[in-house]
Amino acid sequence: MTAKLDPFTAAPREIKAWYAASTAIAEALEPALVELVKIRASQINQCANCINMHSADARAQGESEQRLHLLSAWREAPCYTDRERAALGWTEALTRLSEGPELDTARQALQWEFSEEEQVQLTLAINIINGWNRLAVGFGLWLETPATKARDAAQAQVAA
Repeated sequence: MTAKLDPFTAAPREIKAWYAASTAIAEALEPALVELVKIRASQINQCANCINMHSADARAQGESEQRLHLLSAWREAPCYTDRERAALGWTEALTRLSEGPELDTARQALQWEFSEEEQVQLTLAINIINGWNRLAVGFGLWLETPATKARDAAQAQVAA
């Protein structure tokens, strides 16, 4: 895919600030949970770039293939904790605001599993990934992950 606009060169100062905010917010919660949230929001938003990137990041942190494959059906899959389920429910509710989701149910689960500070941190993380999704989908971005680059380089060596 060829980018229609590169926001990193078009507005470097703003993207640098956005990236810094992304990093700081992501560090507030446990990494595995944050990656699941990023992937689930990206699935809903159909952002192939972010699904690819955050699946690779989750694998690098030790996330299982089973949990990654079942993420789109997390309600029926027994491999997620109550805390993860609360985060995923909140992610879906906020990402699908225009569809009129049931916020009260999602908020109740969220309040049971997360402190008030963590609720804000998670909500900020969800907002950040939704923003990245919109940048990537809107401008046709595709960034290769380090794992993908390594695989491609290895394949090129074998072919040579």
